[in-house]
Amino acid sequence: MNPEIAIVILNWNGTDLLQKFLPSVLKSTYSNKRIIVADNASTDNSVEMLRNKFPEVEIIINKENGGFAKGYNEALKKIDSEIFVLLNSDVEVAENWIEPIIDVMNNNKEIAACQPKILSYHNKLFFEYAGACGGWIDKFGYPFARGRVFETCEKDTGQYDTVEECFWASGAAMFIRSKDFFEAGGFDEYFFAHQEEIDLCWRLRNKGRKIFVVPASVVYHVGGGTLSSESSRKIFLNFRNNIIMLHKNSSFLKLLWLKPFRLMLDIAASVENLIKGKPANSLAIIKANFAAFSWMIKNGKKSNSTIVKNEIGIYNGSIVAEYFLKKKKTFSEIILNK
Repeated sequence: MNPEIAIVILNWNGTDLLQKFLPSVLKSTYSNKRIIVADNASTDNSVEMLRNKFPEVEIIINKENGGFAKGYNEALKKIDSEIFVLLNSDVEVAENWIEPIIDVMNNNKEIAACQPKILSYHNKLFFEYAGACGGWIDKFGYPFARGRVFETCEKDTGQYDTVEECFWASGAAMFIRSKDFFEAGGFDEYFFAHQEEIDLCWRLRNKGRKIFVVPASVVYHVGGGTLSSESSRKIFLNFRNNIIMLHKNSSFLKLLWLKPFRLMLDIAASVENLIKGKPANSLAIIKANFAAFSWMIKNGKKSNSTIVKNEIGIYNGSIVAEYFLKKKKTFSEIILNK
């Protein structure tokens, strides 16, 4: 028998998004499922709308808006299900998007989390920024994905249609075993939002668990629903959280050389934004580094006691150099040398 899954959609003031995208989720053909909206203390009429228009959807109401990380942590504690599906409220799904991933997870118990192929809702021929076709990371901690490097999203021509182990699964559409989620400690609530899913996947990998992408499952993501890509707040969270994530999950010896290199790269990024006439973004990167180092001083080294050696999904080079200096804009050019 297929396992019960709980599709959990975190909502904050998303009345319009829920009305637009919930119908596709409700049409999912997988039978053994629950559909739950976890409301993050919305101030609009989201909850009232759900009760009136979607009575079949379960509702969990969080006491406060703790962001993506705390919002999911609090909601998932109240749900008893073998597999959680964390789904953004701005995602349209195909009817048979669940079955391919469940089949893969059923056949490999080492897999803790999976993601579908994520295409752009506004241009369905192209991959979407948040995860594309499976998350990777470079040796300096910069995340990218099969089908997306920095701001360049590739056209989907089936070039990444193989089931593959990757480094991280997107929080926009993440299938994760509940046992793994809780044993890893859930999301780091200090992150609030951005890269908390990468941090969680890294902690799972350090425990010997695996992360996969299953492209036979397809969803369409709007993206940028909460903060635009040009938001200085988003830039601050991305840089701060990324540095803290490196600190938590890397070995002490690796950090000895990694931290100075990352600081230089971040200073270069700050200067570039300043030259481009984006002083708010430049300042956000500097503030992020100060905030991260302040966190490190306060919390010390909180790395996993054992780190399993698994190089899958790690590019042993710099995507900054490949993308900006060598002008290689796609995953294929950088990783597959095509």
